[in-house]
Amino acid sequence: MTNLQDVYVQSDALGVAELVQRGEVSPLEVIETAITLIEQLNPRLNAVVHQLYDMGRATAVNVDRNAPFAGVPFLAKELGSSWQGAPLTNSSSYMKDLVAQADSETVRRAKAAGLVLVGKSNAPENGWSISTEPKLYGATINPWKEGITAGGSSGGTAAAVASRLVQISEASDGAGSIRIPASCCGIVGLKPSRGRVTLAPDGDFWYGGAYFLCHSRTVRDTAAYLDAVAGALPGDAYVPPRPAESWLELSRRAPKRLRVGYTITSNNGTPVDPQVQAAVLATARALESLRHDVEEHDMALDGNDAWSTYCHMGPVETAAMFETLAEAIGRPVTRGDVEPITWAVIERGRSISGIEHVRDVEKLRRLSRAIAQDLSPYDIYVTPTLTQLPRPMGYYDMSMADLDRYNAKWADAGFAYPFNISGLPAISLPLGWSQDGIPIGVQLVGRYGDEASVLAVSSQLEEAMPWKDKRPPITA
Repeated sequence: MTNLQDVYVQSDALGVAELVQRGEVSPLEVIETAITLIEQLNPRLNAVVHQLYDMGRATAVNVDRNAPFAGVPFLAKELGSSWQGAPLTNSSSYMKDLVAQADSETVRRAKAAGLVLVGKSNAPENGWSISTEPKLYGATINPWKEGITAGGSSGGTAAAVASRLVQISEASDGAGSIRIPASCCGIVGLKPSRGRVTLAPDGDFWYGGAYFLCHSRTVRDTAAYLDAVAGALPGDAYVPPRPAESWLELSRRAPKRLRVGYTITSNNGTPVDPQVQAAVLATARALESLRHDVEEHDMALDGNDAWSTYCHMGPVETAAMFETLAEAIGRPVTRGDVEPITWAVIERGRSISGIEHVRDVEKLRRLSRAIAQDLSPYDIYVTPTLTQLPRPMGYYDMSMADLDRYNAKWADAGFAYPFNISGLPAISLPLGWSQDGIPIGVQLVGRYGDEASVLAVSSQLEEAMPWKDKRPPITA
């Protein structure tokens, strides 16, 4: 095929797979195209921190051309999931020599879907930032404007997808880390329902507060990826209902008339940027024009109290994780092994008693129920993804030692983390643009287990408020 690179950057992941399935291009040609683009643009972006080209080339030779993502280049996030033979560092100097010894279940499913690993994307150390500026690998640049954050913790994957190095890439979310980078970089980011994607071989992360899925540029790619990796295993703690039809098919079908709530008022007292408010209001009007019933509804949640509890639970989990890692590393973690905020989190976790931790977990479970009940009148609930436009680099500074002061900066994510607590599916769509042309994400939240409605409405908005052809200055 002539001009494969042009076709590649204009296509979404399913579009690239269709070329392979029809025999118009080989998987290896597609992989070489992605490698060329990464080599051209990544020195500016620093989105890909491990170039795993030989692994990709070897896989491309044997790819199943009938798979849904046949031969599609893929980045795994350098945090959490394990891809056998690839680095597994969590962007931490303490783990810099670790290599995954086996595939996690989601990786096994991604491979079966035809996705081909070409690298691993940048992330902040241990994922605890909504910017991507790890000391180990350096900062990822927002392709829309240098000097502002690409978001975190899935900032590397968001920048890579936005700049069209790849069409789809792994992302994960413990307090907004799929949706926030999607907002900063102008792409699609769905946090699925609690338990929708198994965490095997691990048992659980943060009592259902952490989730894995992807970043993409189109709703249909996200729906197809959900089809590929979703599903619980026997014994999983959370098992949401699954529709009889595929999410890809359901995403194409116009939903029934839905009841939609929206808010432009934060639940933690943080002012919402007027341009962000305008994006939410424009989305509400678009949903009205699509014949949905739309009304304003501010959440009853005390966001500051909820965040305080979440931030008291998480450090215990982190401290326990580092205790477990000591066996693999061969020695305990020390202050000099990690960034100051990570060390502060570990020390905080060690200081919290088991009784306090159980109380925190029980409170979060009650909050989960309260959030779901508050929003139960609505099929879809619309909020900003972030209260602000992307912050300058360095704003979320992991070199700080004051954990409470650092956590307070996460007020920007006040619309994101409640849905990690509640387990409700939530997607960020690039439905607004600032006066300077910076993307603004709008979040759509669904009922538990109802990704189908979220994806279907997202498809409607994708057509009514299109973003596909918007390209950042740093792009392939």
